Amino acid sequence: MPPAVRMVDIVKRFPLVLANDHVDFELAWGEVHALIGENGAGKSTLMKILYGLQAPDAGRIEIDGHPVVMRSARDAIEAGIGMVHQHFMLVETLTVAENLVLGAEPRRGPVLDIGRARERARELIERFGFDLDPDARIDELPVGFQQQVEILKTLYRDARILVMDEPTAVLTPQETHRLFEFLQAYADEGHAVVFISHKLDEVMEICDRMSVMRDGAMIGTVERAATDTRRLANMMVGREVLLRVDKGVAEPGEVRLEAAGLHLRHPVKHKPILDGVDLTVRAGEVVGIAGIEGNGQTELVEVLTGLRTADEGVVRLDGRDVTADGARGRREAGVSHVPEDRNERGLVRDYTAAWNSVLGDHHRAPFSGRLGLLDLKAIDAHAERIIEEYDVRPRATSVLARSYSGGNAQKLILAREIERGPRVLIAAQPTRGVDIGAIEFIHQQVIAARDAGLAVLLVSADLNEVMSLSDRILVLHEGRVMGAMSAAEATTERLGLMMAGAAGADDAEATPVDAPAA
Repeated sequence: MPPAVRMVDIVKRFPLVLANDHVDFELAWGEVHALIGENGAGKSTLMKILYGLQAPDAGRIEIDGHPVVMRSARDAIEAGIGMVHQHFMLVETLTVAENLVLGAEPRRGPVLDIGRARERARELIERFGFDLDPDARIDELPVGFQQQVEILKTLYRDARILVMDEPTAVLTPQETHRLFEFLQAYADEGHAVVFISHKLDEVMEICDRMSVMRDGAMIGTVERAATDTRRLANMMVGREVLLRVDKGVAEPGEVRLEAAGLHLRHPVKHKPILDGVDLTVRAGEVVGIAGIEGNGQTELVEVLTGLRTADEGVVRLDGRDVTADGARGRREAGVSHVPEDRNERGLVRDYTAAWNSVLGDHHRAPFSGRLGLLDLKAIDAHAERIIEEYDVRPRATSVLARSYSGGNAQKLILAREIERGPRVLIAAQPTRGVDIGAIEFIHQQVIAARDAGLAVLLVSADLNEVMSLSDRILVLHEGRVMGAMSAAEATTERLGLMMAGAAGADDAEATPVDAPAA
């Protein structure tokens, strides 16, 4: 039986980058096959070529043993390929049924046959065991249900090969489990799935085989029974990688950061963005904020760092009310901030590494003298030191920030924010879009900051990251703190239920929000 997909000797060049270097890839019918690698390894480019979004410079593609040329996504759809993107392609004001048939609408003469669209939606929902109402509007659905609609869109077009790009990034553990049940059943029917993910534990759970790419080349394909997460990580990076942080027991001290009764109204919708948020972070501990993205995490960080003013509530730093202070005032008081968008708020991309290394503190000694003139030698010496200590590459202070990879850009930001000697470190999505080797380093630095006595607030959409780094965990859902617990009490199941809106925990008492870790 020929494979579902065979890609042979695929080459794709961009200016200064060889994205795919004579890549071979094979997907069998009836399997869920992982395609993994660091950012920039070439896996997304390879799948865009398969889906007709980019044309290869060389190589050939076969679907079920037949040579094909993918000139567009329409060609891929006609060949039986469906792609579910990480960022959903749905029209929020339309219903499930309307989104399902968009672009391939059933008609009765010149008129859209909406009755047939609903009927077809119900047939697919029932066949694949999804829990959807064909008449529900997309903007009323949780993200897990929106993903089901994306999958149904491909099935409506008779996809036999499904490409899933980071499919669990916005799902609770329970939703992830339901997705895996569907993918396994779909493969068992004789279809095929390409599963792109950076979560190696999930790859090991759902995938039959794993193909690993590095620097544009295919490193190899391994069977699940013949590998583990450590070996996969080593293949991705080319060296030994520590996947879980080795940390000692926290020794929390005095309260450094406190928020009480934070409320923030939505400018359009009749519901709050923040709804009475209380939290404390003590010296020498990491407090993690878990939750599905879009539940108030971004706004909470902005309120705590002075980038946004809450409608109600108080923010205190070392017991002092800083609610009226802006971002500069909070920074002067000892708050450092690793922003979730490093390009928009973390770096000035057209500045050098040296200039970026002192952003926000450039007006202070030793970088600025009494007359307000910058001391360029002091700035350059500072940049040289932290670039070396934090392994930022290339090791040159004159490099423009736009030239950095995601991992090196993030290491420069983290170095700047830690080395300024803060009392509180707020790290938002610190490893988003970062290579696995850089993730290892960043995690080590966060724990080192905790052990040096900083109060660390970690906000991350990666539940594994929150559980690995945190001493206490708070769960945010629709702007409310659903509960808090020590890291020792936390399980993915308990956190997942709270992320979905269940208050507290079913099987144990939650730790009070302001209590130190056990």
